[in-house]
Amino acid sequence: MIKILRDASHNYPWLIKSIMGILALVFVVTMGWWGFDEKAGNAVADVGDLSVSRDEFKRAFEFMYRSYREKGAGEIKEETFKQIVIDQLIESRLWVIAARDMGLTVSDTDLRDTIIQIPDFQKNGAFDPDLYRRLLAANHWTPSAFEAMQQQEILAGKARLIVRDSVALTPWEIAEGQALTPKPQDPAAAPAKDRALQDMLFQKQQRALAAYQEALKAKIPTKIHRELL
Repeated sequence: MIKILRDASHNYPWLIKSIMGILALVFVVTMGWWGFDEKAGNAVADVGDLSVSRDEFKRAFEFMYRSYREKGAGEIKEETFKQIVIDQLIESRLWVIAARDMGLTVSDTDLRDTIIQIPDFQKNGAFDPDLYRRLLAANHWTPSAFEAMQQQEILAGKARLIVRDSVALTPWEIAEGQALTPKPQDPAAAPAKDRALQDMLFQKQQRALAAYQEALKAKIPTKIHRELL
């Protein structure tokens, strides 16, 4: 996956930029339809005690590929696209398992605040319960199934935040960042130095998240049934 993403980031930078946002929407659609913890015999991947069903993968692939083509982008190999989709779905499961192992939970308030902030459920800038129920029904969801899926996504997000927020710049890194940033002649330009340090911190946090995710992959048994992709 790392090689595929590296090649894709070089050849298709716009794809890597947008893929996370597309996957978030796909995750909402597929989890609401098929359920998060489906253990049917048609699983295309097993991740610990969780799985990715063939129907879920197919729906995610078709949705992402359609979104990609609608952008008027160039050609990309179908196998590359399949690999990106299945790896992203697997990684979502890994973070849910990590959250469970951390003892994280989702309160009713967490769930409520997340749902009412989803733009699709808002009317005139405010959450509309009737619109919420209508949209779920139109997409063959029940509120309980949708809310269970949202709980899993919140859990995964909390795990990522814990890992991210555990990272900080060392005094040596701060000094190095300040030394590499040209001293502004205008005091008003001082925020540029702060932005440089923020960029350094962000990059360090991203490396920490990637390393933690790789550790999860090494620890949690994962199997892809490629004949079903």
